[in-house]
Amino acid sequence: MVTGRRDAKLPVWPVEARLAALLPDLLVFRKPRGSEPELATAQGVLLGVHVTGFTALMDRFSLTCKSERDMDKLAHIFSYYISDIVEHVLCFGGDILNITGLSAGRISQVIVGDERQQYLLVIGRDVDDVRLAQRLAQANEIVLSWNCWMLCEQYMFEVEIMREDEAVKLRDMRIIDPFDFDEHFDKCLDYLPHYRTSAETLRTALELDPHSDLDQKLRKHIMKNLLKKIDEGQPVEYVSEFRTVTLVLVSLEFHKTAWMLHLCHLIQESALYISTVIEKGGGQLSRIFMFEKGCMFLCVFGLPGDKKPDECAHALESSFSIFSFCWENPAKTKLVSISITNGPVFCGVVGAVARHEYTVIGPKVSLAARMITAYPGLVSCDEITYLRSMLPAYNFKKLPEKMMKNISNPGKIYEYLGHRRCIMFGKRHLARKRNKNRPLLGVLGAPCLSTDREKELEAFQMAQQRCLHQKKGQAVLYEGGKGYGKSQLLAEINFLTQKEGHRVLPLMLKEADSKQCFYAIQTLMAIFFEIDTCPAYYRQECLQRHLRGIVEEQLHCLFNDLLFVKFPLSFKVSHMDDVTRQKKVKACFIKVLQEAARETPLIFLIDEAQYMDAASWEFLETLLSSMPIIMVMTLTPIFTLCGWAQHFLQSPQAILMPITKLATTSLLRMACWELGVVSIPQELQIYLHRCFGNPLYCEVLCQDLLSKDMLLFHDLQKEEEENSKWETLSANAMKSIMYSMFPANSEEGQELYVCTVKDDVNLDTVLLPPFLKEIAVSQLDQLSPEEQLLVKCAAIIGHSFHIDLLQHLLPGWDKNKLLQVLRALVDIHVLCWPDKSQELPAEPILVPSSINIIDETKEKKTKLDGGSACLLRLKEELSLPQTEVLEFGVPLLRAAAWELWPKEQQIALHLECACFLQVLACRCGSCHGGDFVPFHRFAVCSTKNSKGTSRFCPYRDTGSVLTQVITEKLQLPSPQDSFPFQMKPSRTQEAFSSECCRTEEEFLDQVKRKLAQTSPEKDLLTTKPCHCKDILKLVLSPLTQHCLVIGETTCAFYYLLEAAAASLDLSDNYMAFFYLRKASSLLGQPSAFSFLKKHKVKICQFEEATFCRLLSEVCFNMGHITLAKKLARKALRLLKRNFPWTWFGVLFQTFLEKYWHPCTLSQPPNNPSENKKNLAVLQQQLHCLSLLWQLYNLEATASSYRFACLATLMQKNSAEEFANEAQVVSTYVELSQFSQSMGIKDKWLHCEQMAIQKSSLCWFSREGLLATAQLMQALAYTKLCLGHLDFSIKLGFQAREICRHLKKPALENLVLSVLFRSAFLKKKFGLCVHVLESQWALISQGYDVLGLACFYSACLDLLLYGKGLLFRPFSECLRFVQIYEHSRVLTSQSNVMLGVHSSLAMWFAQESQWGLFEHYFSKACQLVKRTNASLFGAHGFVRFLECHVLMLQKIPEGIFMHIPLELRSQTLEYFKEFFSRCVTCPVYHQWVSELKASVMRCEKREFMSLTNSIRPFDTCLTRIWTKGEFLQENNS
Repeated sequence: MVTGRRDAKLPVWPVEARLAALLPDLLVFRKPRGSEPELATAQGVLLGVHVTGFTALMDRFSLTCKSERDMDKLAHIFSYYISDIVEHVLCFGGDILNITGLSAGRISQVIVGDERQQYLLVIGRDVDDVRLAQRLAQANEIVLSWNCWMLCEQYMFEVEIMREDEAVKLRDMRIIDPFDFDEHFDKCLDYLPHYRTSAETLRTALELDPHSDLDQKLRKHIMKNLLKKIDEGQPVEYVSEFRTVTLVLVSLEFHKTAWMLHLCHLIQESALYISTVIEKGGGQLSRIFMFEKGCMFLCVFGLPGDKKPDECAHALESSFSIFSFCWENPAKTKLVSISITNGPVFCGVVGAVARHEYTVIGPKVSLAARMITAYPGLVSCDEITYLRSMLPAYNFKKLPEKMMKNISNPGKIYEYLGHRRCIMFGKRHLARKRNKNRPLLGVLGAPCLSTDREKELEAFQMAQQRCLHQKKGQAVLYEGGKGYGKSQLLAEINFLTQKEGHRVLPLMLKEADSKQCFYAIQTLMAIFFEIDTCPAYYRQECLQRHLRGIVEEQLHCLFNDLLFVKFPLSFKVSHMDDVTRQKKVKACFIKVLQEAARETPLIFLIDEAQYMDAASWEFLETLLSSMPIIMVMTLTPIFTLCGWAQHFLQSPQAILMPITKLATTSLLRMACWELGVVSIPQELQIYLHRCFGNPLYCEVLCQDLLSKDMLLFHDLQKEEEENSKWETLSANAMKSIMYSMFPANSEEGQELYVCTVKDDVNLDTVLLPPFLKEIAVSQLDQLSPEEQLLVKCAAIIGHSFHIDLLQHLLPGWDKNKLLQVLRALVDIHVLCWPDKSQELPAEPILVPSSINIIDETKEKKTKLDGGSACLLRLKEELSLPQTEVLEFGVPLLRAAAWELWPKEQQIALHLECACFLQVLACRCGSCHGGDFVPFHRFAVCSTKNSKGTSRFCPYRDTGSVLTQVITEKLQLPSPQDSFPFQMKPSRTQEAFSSECCRTEEEFLDQVKRKLAQTSPEKDLLTTKPCHCKDILKLVLSPLTQHCLVIGETTCAFYYLLEAAAASLDLSDNYMAFFYLRKASSLLGQPSAFSFLKKHKVKICQFEEATFCRLLSEVCFNMGHITLAKKLARKALRLLKRNFPWTWFGVLFQTFLEKYWHPCTLSQPPNNPSENKKNLAVLQQQLHCLSLLWQLYNLEATASSYRFACLATLMQKNSAEEFANEAQVVSTYVELSQFSQSMGIKDKWLHCEQMAIQKSSLCWFSREGLLATAQLMQALAYTKLCLGHLDFSIKLGFQAREICRHLKKPALENLVLSVLFRSAFLKKKFGLCVHVLESQWALISQGYDVLGLACFYSACLDLLLYGKGLLFRPFSECLRFVQIYEHSRVLTSQSNVMLGVHSSLAMWFAQESQWGLFEHYFSKACQLVKRTNASLFGAHGFVRFLECHVLMLQKIPEGIFMHIPLELRSQTLEYFKEFFSRCVTCPVYHQWVSELKASVMRCEKREFMSLTNSIRPFDTCLTRIWTKGEFLQENNS
């Protein structure tokens, strides 16, 4: 974290200058004098600057910071503080020896080390004096050593003698005569040979010419991991990281009698040994500090590039080795103290640009220093090191608590005693215990195990069968990475085999066990003899009982040392040598096991078998070939096995079974089990991608979320209440989508839950649990330096990233180098292509770099002024081709790499990403660009003030450098950067528009011609497909995250609205809700009083209106009708167009819209920008009005009808004011559908005809093509309602083809619903099944509950009347209804649910389950009054009437307990209501007429009895369908 001039970029220096900046001039300009230790003496003045209270500040900061990530703030502050001191010293010609009084005299510089690594020490009497002066000085005091005071012009100073002959305190300066400082300083320059000669740099050392000898000399003083990054050319600001390390502080105190040269040799000897031992364990000796007659060695494990999974254990072992070495010669060393701590620290560069050092800063560094003082003469460690080392507890001893200066809570401290051999056996247990309530690997629905592990269990079962039948030993070894479920698999095998009556010997090994010969067999036999758990005094008797009759008694003493017993030594055994004894012991063990195997099969379960010693492997191989025994082991592949282990694996009786990662669906089901829910939200599913198929990672992440209280849980089956507040909709949003885990096998009456993420939680910035971060960082450090840098930069961008943006973040990288490193990372599966078939381009792709777009703003604007064609071409070149998009193959690695960046650098990189992506934040090229919220940028441009600066200007007053950069670089899109939304009509368009469609036939002829064309130049359906989904994923979604991280909430709000609009455009309602919830959190909590409302983010009125409109649409899709209406009204009010609340207001507004509004239409302004702004407002008004009539149309009341009619009238007037053909067509299509649903036949057909007449130019834009698809769907719908079924099917297929090209799943699903109904009524059941297959593919992608209800309604129709066709089982349909019938989405859709409940009632009638029939029929009765004349409403009404007729037919049989007396008259009233309501749906009229006729015959006892019929109304409906009277093509 180098700091210098705050407003300047760091210079680009050669390697030698970068090395010199890390070292003092004392080293840069020295001349080597011989072998180490090298001792040189010089005269000099030492200035010791002591920063008091730093430890206390760090301790206080560590207690108050909210997360470990905040620790780098302290490092940032400290670096700025130190840099000012460093620059002052350098300005006056000083040299910074160490970034850590005043003294003068003889100073000795000592260089210790070897040819690979060297360290500079400054020692001598005067160095000790300056340390004494430091200790005596208080805050803001200057203390001089006595020798320094003797060399001063004493008459010039007022001093206070603190200690005679030791130190004086400076109080004041006496300057009597005028003092010429410049003249004085010129004299001093004679003693400063390396003072700077240029005003542009503070040090001459930075301007030295490159020289190989100098380069090699400087490299010896810099740590190797830093050298690698410098050689790689990484910028100095990219070097620093925030990571967890293990610190080892070694303190050596020498005897005071030691003279200087002897002291240097002691330090040299210690430094060589310590560095050798530390490097062998995976650490580095960072630096050496001197104190009086002693020195300290700071060693670090886990620096960048050095991370190992077991670094704590290595640190402890290395420390104990150093401790033992230093105590070997007490004559040399007076006291040895070592402290080990583990925790997060800042590892990076601190100081000024011209002089800085690579160091570690953090509370754990201070704790290690305090532990040295508190526990002298010991190897002490903190509790975290003790726990993470995973070493046996008997190797530690808890130390008493002691007060430590400025450390408020040091925690438990332990003494490490080294590896000790304890007289004990291993424990009979496995790493995991089987949970009887949990299936294997957490997959719900399987009886006892997961389908993902059936193959592995089958391998064990096959080996078991071979062992029993062939009487030969069998071994199954499961090999897989850590956390893949090997231990869980062993636990399942342990349970199954014990259940079958086998004798199982379970054992789990640890790394330390591999160093003890024959340990695994010793423990297994102790478990076999059952002496591992019995008291020591009973052990011998228990063993003797097992050996009696199998092993002769005089051989019992062979087991004394091995099994810790004391049998008398026999004469026979006393004459055996060691080799003979070992062979005899093995033979006895085999004999005992063979005898036991005759009674019951033996099974050895060995977890973590890679830690087994060689002697045990040898014995197991012998055992395997000599008796029928089953061995099941687990292995981790990263370990190198010994020779005997490899020989064991090559045995024909051994099977090596790899354990693979879990599939994504299985992992999500496991996450559901861990959280106790049946569904998790999409953002949580994305978060759990970090697991990468590893069950352990999934478990840890879920437990971490629970421990941090980030989730809320909701009862899935609880009836939802109508919400009046947006802030409480999270649970309902989850219930509005399909469940992730199908609870088909759950018990009846079991409570089902879903979970949501709390509103104030951003999963993108949730830190990894320490356990997973350590794993990921160790994997990252296995990469080369350039690969690490690439991964870290890609982690800033996101899970998916574009190559050009990645190159933008890698300074100095050309495309060839980038592709080379990318290929290497793809080969090792760190990165991957979203599509496996894609490959890296062989040569760099010449795409205009976005760097030019950001840096050359003036040139861009000049070119754009020439015409909009340049802008369109530029943005098409900058679109994101899939071949240049990669994603992380190991998402956990991405999360860990992101956390390594210090906060300041992290923000700077996110800012670069935001500036790059801003250019691409628009619709794709095939959609002709533009904002997802139409004309969004034009509507917000007015927020800039009159001076022309952006609305971020108020942030300049904060003084923050970063926010000033943001103000200069990150601004909202300007109107000049936008795409032209409507190009001038071409000749083809003009010619086509002259042939205006007058009739339906002409329109359909045009559609037919267009679909038949095959030329790419003419056929719109053969052009580029829509990539807006990729834009949302790769641009908008990351852009919002970048803006949030850098704190630019205004831009974040803008792009959150864009992302929400894009999600709705792609029919993803939940993700729209997700983005709007983020936007809502930016605005802050609303006040209870409107006059107190104040948003945290300053937004314009248009954006607030758009926010409300998008919220209204999301609420509508979630079934919250009241809240949706409230938000739509509010949006209209903000858009300066009110919607009345009362019936009188409706009458008055209707009068105005009919007679006054057409007269007030004005010409658009001449200003194009102002015109676009008006269009933006008008477009949002149209959306709001469309929502309002749909919302009121769901309520079958007279009042709602009036409001809906007014909304449609206002929408029509606004569309005509818009003067956009596609919008007008869409509006007339909506009005047509509204009129049909309300039974207004004339207006229905008139609006449809108007839409046809306005559709001339709809083929020349994507928006127009969408309007055409909507019109095609409406025509297919109309033909179905009128009974022209073949025509409807034909139109439906044409409409679906356009929808698939446009990637509009919601519209395509609606088309498929019409297709199914037409095919069903036409009795084309094969086509029905085909349509349902397509519909299921759409629904399963979109998690749409309403679509699923329509789908299951169609499945029920096939079950009832499709001649036995079964597309989905009835139990699945019923289970869906039981789970989701209380969802607000379905309770608001009375038309659909009337058909569903009536069909269920008919099914139960067919099965003669009359109680359930009455249950669902009663639910249908509650819905029938709330339906309308729409297709779904008419279909549900028909099913409801069938239920009524069936009840009338069954009355004589006395089936029903509670039948109203007026049932027949009530049924006839319903028939009358159907014909009066469903005027616009004549396709069902003949059907209903037949039903009514059957009721009339029922009264005269002339109907045919249906008691023994297979399906209700089979005879009646068959007769109707056979006649086909109501399905004739010429019906009107």
